[in-house]
Amino acid sequence: MLSTIPINLDKVRKEDLDRETLRVGIIAELDAVNLYEQLAVMTENRNIKKLLLDIAKEEKTHVGEFQALLLKQDEEQKRELEEGKKEIDELIK
Repeated sequence: MLSTIPINLDKVRKEDLDRETLRVGIIAELDAVNLYEQLAVMTENRNIKKLLLDIAKEEKTHVGEFQALLLKQDEEQKRELEEGKKEIDELIK
């Protein structure tokens, strides 16, 4: 199942629109990764599987591109991402 945009972008404040647009891009790319990886599991054709996994990998790069730009535009998101990393490091010592 593909995600729906969790907010109405028409109702987002102008100063928040760029950040929310980047988040929607991340959601769309993660949906694509999931779709291609699930299809790869379903096929027995190794060429199709190889293609789907390659495309999924490209979509992961797109996630990183959206995230990198989002972190430049949202300092709170950047701080919270770092906090999450610290919590995981402590959890899995």
